[in-house]
Amino acid sequence: MGTVERRRWSGASALTLLCATALLAVSAMTGVAQAAPMPEPGAKSLEQVRKEIDELYRQAGTATDAYNLAESEAKAQSAKIVEIAKQVVAGQDRITALKNRAGAAARAQYRSGGMPAGAQLALSNNPSQFLDGADRIRQGEKATTALLSEMNRTQSDLQQYAKDASAQWEKLEANRIKQETSKKQIEEKIKSAEALESKLQAEEKARLIQLEQEAQYKAQTAWLSTGVLKEINTSASESGKKAVQYATAQMGKPYEWGAEGPSSFDCSGLTSQAWRAAGKSIPRTSQEQLRLLPKVAIKDMRPGDLIIYFDDATHVGMYVGDGAMIHAPRPGRNVTLAGAGSMPIKAVVRPDA
Repeated sequence: MGTVERRRWSGASALTLLCATALLAVSAMTGVAQAAPMPEPGAKSLEQVRKEIDELYRQAGTATDAYNLAESEAKAQSAKIVEIAKQVVAGQDRITALKNRAGAAARAQYRSGGMPAGAQLALSNNPSQFLDGADRIRQGEKATTALLSEMNRTQSDLQQYAKDASAQWEKLEANRIKQETSKKQIEEKIKSAEALESKLQAEEKARLIQLEQEAQYKAQTAWLSTGVLKEINTSASESGKKAVQYATAQMGKPYEWGAEGPSSFDCSGLTSQAWRAAGKSIPRTSQEQLRLLPKVAIKDMRPGDLIIYFDDATHVGMYVGDGAMIHAPRPGRNVTLAGAGSMPIKAVVRPDA
């Protein structure tokens, strides 16, 4: 077995051992958990409860992505409004300067008596001097015409700025409403999930964690059994290494929807901040990360790449190598290491392609 193959086998085995150890630890904690009281006829099984809780948190994740996107767009619109305000101030200053120049030209014409050119020629003692003056007058008239045109253009710009500002305010308000709606949905789903968990006995809660880990372990084992790790052999880029280092340093910190650190994160908050720490600004949400970042094949995946999960792209983790990824799972859980195949993979994207 070559060095690369040994490293891959060792990494995969380590991850498998990690999952197995976690399952054994939970089993040890639960002790007689398997002997928990039998549910009443018609009652939901613990596995059904687990799936229901998981689905509620998935729905909360969807709402969180919508909330984060609305928040990101609102920030962009606020910045645009500030920029428009600066343009309006500059335009108003320009109008004032143009009016001052127009006033100076009018005063100069008044001082010349405002007489028609023919009358000035008839009364002039020096026709040559008059013609020179007439040429200057024509130049002045041309300059005045240009001045008025510039004033009109600037006034038109100010009107457009007002329209742009109004449109941005409308978008800002629409996104504020989206945020409020998503926030309510998030809170409702999390509250429902917590209510389900609160009804469980201590041993049932421990068993619930074990069921979660068993489901993840089963999915990861199936993914590894395809031989996928034999194809994944690309090393991380320098910026990818920095992103992984940042993400790894956050392990143990709690999940919190809408959070981007430093003390808590949601899934895309973790990945976006990790890449910001690596010097690369990427979209805030998992759905936007999927839409805007270059996609790569799973066989070409390298540490630092982002794995987008589920058909609706509402979860994201960062691949760290050897079949593992780091992610912020859901409310009530901490940033942790997990199998890259422990959830349905939709796509892999590369921030520094």
